[in-house]
Amino acid sequence: MSDQTWKAVEAYFDGELIGADAVLDAALRASAAAGLPNIQVSASQGKMLYLLALTQAARRILEVGTLGGYSALWLARALPPQGRLVTLEIDPHHAEIARRNFEHGGVADRIEQHVGPALDSLARLRAQRVAPFDLVFIDADKPNNLNYVQAALALSREGTLIVVDNVVREGAVIEPAPDEAAEGVRRMTTWIAREARLSGTVIQTVGEKGYDGFLLARVQVAERA
Repeated sequence: MSDQTWKAVEAYFDGELIGADAVLDAALRASAAAGLPNIQVSASQGKMLYLLALTQAARRILEVGTLGGYSALWLARALPPQGRLVTLEIDPHHAEIARRNFEHGGVADRIEQHVGPALDSLARLRAQRVAPFDLVFIDADKPNNLNYVQAALALSREGTLIVVDNVVREGAVIEPAPDEAAEGVRRMTTWIAREARLSGTVIQTVGEKGYDGFLLARVQVAERA
């Protein structure tokens, strides 16, 4: 089965189930024009995040890795009127493009941006004892995946869903050759497998973004009262 078939199948379902979206399409164009890397989730993956947030009845969402704000736009749309999305981005240029996309998309009022190293932002959120998040989406530097999941657990409640992108990496996750990103995925996976407070699985994906996958972990027991 070829990559072209995967992409054609995804394009078919996108056309049937998602269709054109002026705001999302404009966000992609703005990100490309600003020189951001084309590494955001695909439309079908964005719709999946949107549906997961709705299924969670999420009122508070945490995102690690904003990029140009494409996935955040999908997630923000799933929030109720008083809902809140907190998104973390290390690069000020990326964050500024995302901010413009949020304003154009009409969701800026429900999004709180933090610019700087995500682990620093996560530590501040924990120190502030913010309300727990209902859904966490992690799509940032892969070597820090374990640190991000551990921080997310500390900011969660029982029933929180943690979603981590890019965990299959074209199969590199099981290859012996040195790969810092794949090793980051393995460390995270091993830790989750032994962590009684989490129950996880991985969904492999093919399509526009090649061969990859998402890890989903449900918080079974909250870290804090």
